[in-house]
Amino acid sequence: MFEPTNQLVEKARKLAAPAAVAGAFVLGAAFFVGHGGVHAAAVSNPAPLDDRSVSALTALDQAMESVASRVTPAVVNIAVTSRTTEQNTGDDQQAQNLPPGFAQFFGPNGPFGGQQPQQPQLQHGIGSGVIISPDGYIVTNNHVVEGATQIKVTLNDRRVLTAKLVGVDKLTDLAVVKVNATDLQSISWGDSTKLQPGQTVLAFGSPFGYFKFSVTRGIVSAVNRDNPYRDDARKPGGYIQTDAAINPGNSGGPLVDARGELVGINTFIISGDGAFAGAGFAIPSQMVRATAEQLIQHGKVEHGYLGISMNDVTPDNAGFFHLQEASGALVAQVSPDSPASRAGLRNGDVIAALNGQKIDNSGALQVRVSEMTPGTSISLGIVRDGKPQTLNVTVGQFHNNKEVASNDDDSQGGPQSGKLGLAVSDLTPQVRQQLSVPDQVHGVAVQNVRPGSPAEDAGLQPGDIILEVNRQPASSASQFVSAVHGSTAGKDVLLLVWSKGNATYLTLHPDQGDQNG
Repeated sequence: MFEPTNQLVEKARKLAAPAAVAGAFVLGAAFFVGHGGVHAAAVSNPAPLDDRSVSALTALDQAMESVASRVTPAVVNIAVTSRTTEQNTGDDQQAQNLPPGFAQFFGPNGPFGGQQPQQPQLQHGIGSGVIISPDGYIVTNNHVVEGATQIKVTLNDRRVLTAKLVGVDKLTDLAVVKVNATDLQSISWGDSTKLQPGQTVLAFGSPFGYFKFSVTRGIVSAVNRDNPYRDDARKPGGYIQTDAAINPGNSGGPLVDARGELVGINTFIISGDGAFAGAGFAIPSQMVRATAEQLIQHGKVEHGYLGISMNDVTPDNAGFFHLQEASGALVAQVSPDSPASRAGLRNGDVIAALNGQKIDNSGALQVRVSEMTPGTSISLGIVRDGKPQTLNVTVGQFHNNKEVASNDDDSQGGPQSGKLGLAVSDLTPQVRQQLSVPDQVHGVAVQNVRPGSPAEDAGLQPGDIILEVNRQPASSASQFVSAVHGSTAGKDVLLLVWSKGNATYLTLHPDQGDQNG
């Protein structure tokens, strides 16, 4: 939801400790203790500075200072209060503190004691945001303000204002709040579609809740990144990846380009311990602006919907679909009675263009479709079995139980494939019920995956359902194993796999030395 304040405090303290130790080592390097007392360490004369180099660095510093001074007045700190209901678990401790003889009456099992009812608890969190209009509209992340009963906004001039929630969009993880103020300095919109890897960007926010109105500098590491968290509610891809430091508390803050224009909203990081590890992600301004405008006008966002699951076309799987280049969005699953189904889209189709514009990958198509107004008629250029076709689709309206166009990248029994390193079984009624597999899904169930095998390397897990092998239906466990062993030795195997409600294509590279099962 948001970054709880107590967790941010602890992270800040832990980060401060290594800095103190490092400082001790620095001081220790400058002096040493000898028989005659403390002596300064010998220091060689530094090389003379190159005036041209200094001038170039100074010019760069001045440029960054100018951008920071332009953007910082539009950055805000957001403090959120919410209520949670927690069971009182202190009964046993309270009973131990009662005078002798009282516990049997007033303890948790006594007639006047018993378990206390659930009590509402206040929870506090910190995030960031950016002013997008002089009359007080502010963009932040949905997870910063979700469930909030009170929202306080601290402006750069230290004024603290109460904000009201205008609207949220869980799909994009964006929200708009508003403060009652005028003549506020707002940020200028940039064009995220023009970003290229290597360009300079600055990230603003309140890392760990303590360091308000901080700025960090980095570059665009990549564009059009997908969300790596498979079960995350945030579906559209197109994220900007950056190495500008983004830490807990930065969520909702702006990412700006060298002109000081908004190109993204910081939203999540990939890290082993919750602190920044060089990979931060921001929602592109193209999506932010469209979403914010709908939230301000209507209080909600209507997203376009096709009803397909997709993968990227890769060098590994392009040949299976008769493609000359690894480009486009590969359709892995078509939902029944969806706009895609009604238009005739099929599994294995490759969407190469939308309204005549090239589609490079599935993430790009996700973003384009999600931004479309339901009811819009679009043209999809597809490649089916190597032959180009055009399909006309009427975009539907996204609901929480539908996919816009999603991108999804212990038993030892049953027939096994030594080539791939997995054991499979028929999808019997009992197995179907155990794995909660819908009736319309047909294939074979993965029972076991050998550690270090091609199947594990590709991401297969027990409980997955294999729908196809090399573009042919997997009708039974024995048929699946025969199909795998009948393929050319050493040649890649393409599987269509159903997992957790979504289908995805996986390319497996068989073990070269294990061709006999």
